[in-house]
Amino acid sequence: MTSTGHAPLLVASNRGPLTVVAVDDGDDEVRRGSGGLVSGMQAALSATPDAVWVSAAMNDRERSLARQAPGGHVSELPLVAEALNGDFDVRMLPIDAQTFRNAYNGIANSTLWFVLHRLYELPTQPSFDANWRRQWASYVRFNQAFADALADAAAPNAEVMVQDYHLFLVPKMLRDRRPDVRIGLFAHTPWVAPDDFAILPDDVQLALVDGMLGADVIGFHTQRWADLFSATARAVAGVEAKGVRVFPLGTDADEMHRLAGRRSVDSALRVLQDVVGDRLLIGRLDRTELSKNVYRGLLAYRELLRTRPEWHGKVVHGVYNNPSREDLPAYREYTARIERLAAEIDDEFSTDEWTPLLFEIGDDYPAALALLRRTDVVLVNPVRDGMNLVVLEALVLSERDPALVLSRELGAAEVLGDDALTVNPFDVTATATALHEALLMPLDERAERAKRMRAAAVALPPVAWFQAQLDALA
Repeated sequence: MTSTGHAPLLVASNRGPLTVVAVDDGDDEVRRGSGGLVSGMQAALSATPDAVWVSAAMNDRERSLARQAPGGHVSELPLVAEALNGDFDVRMLPIDAQTFRNAYNGIANSTLWFVLHRLYELPTQPSFDANWRRQWASYVRFNQAFADALADAAAPNAEVMVQDYHLFLVPKMLRDRRPDVRIGLFAHTPWVAPDDFAILPDDVQLALVDGMLGADVIGFHTQRWADLFSATARAVAGVEAKGVRVFPLGTDADEMHRLAGRRSVDSALRVLQDVVGDRLLIGRLDRTELSKNVYRGLLAYRELLRTRPEWHGKVVHGVYNNPSREDLPAYREYTARIERLAAEIDDEFSTDEWTPLLFEIGDDYPAALALLRRTDVVLVNPVRDGMNLVVLEALVLSERDPALVLSRELGAAEVLGDDALTVNPFDVTATATALHEALLMPLDERAERAKRMRAAAVALPPVAWFQAQLDALA
């Protein structure tokens, strides 16, 4: 099929590099996305003339903006052009609100995320009924809208980089329309064994695997996730998956130090230091997301204090959580549950001289960076996680050569190797023991381990990570 577009490089993602928000006077304000991953893709797009980033409009304001723009090319609007500074083109798809909600909340976040992170409570969930099938039909339409937009915009033999589980059907849909383009797909999630994937209806399993196999290169953070996908492809589609590659996303040390060196972070660090004093600090930065396992992390800290009273008055646990998916009931209930547990720990152990737990749910980035700068021990114990950049950022930012206690189900645990203390994320007692060992670790040993892990953490920063995938496509 002949292209109607001219973009030699395209990125497709559910959430794009722009956010439209309402400001006090009622007008719209366009904010450019931040973070290492966005920065990495923006750098590649900015270096490629006529490159396009295709994303979904996430709310009514963004849908309205996208409908005002010719063909959804919001970068042609003065408000957006100023934010982008002419670096690259953004096409925002004004997919209708009901289709978006069904695809995003019903399938991507409440089905695929739960399957790939093994979050279902199987005696009662899931149930793939008629209502779920309507949501699945929306997910198909959502992916088709992206595939059509990419097919129309891509130049002959263009490179198209598709991001994550929201768009697993896009590669095959795009391949069917545009066999000339080269397609990369990256899954930022973990993957599961075929038996776990088999929870999904048979036809849906096949559609997802076939959709992903439409890509020339399928990227994962670790070899474990890549191998599990290959096993799933054999079990579901009866084929050997080709082009499955590993690209372990790292962190950009220079960018993180720039962010963490701002005055607002220095101020937050002074406030934190006033509370912690000369005590050891166990730092944790997460989202209130079911897979992050914050609840069992708090249980482990409580068990540490109950079974190792020698740490009373000598350690503080800083737990900073960003709110996540508050429109989903399961997430609201989980957030309330960890808030109750945090209050119980505070009631049980706090004294006039010692605050054992600093627990916060909010969006205070300077305070979060201050926590990473001050931490002696990093605790990250998710049920499952594709990589987890916070671990890598903590290694780069901590001024105290931190010891790491990591879930063995964490992608970063594979990347960082034996220098981290790894635990079964469901084993609260083992996690408490690992925290005790980390707190006791001699400073010289901490420094040697942190030095090796830090090198692994920055081995493939976002710009190089994205370029490695482009090189693989070529």
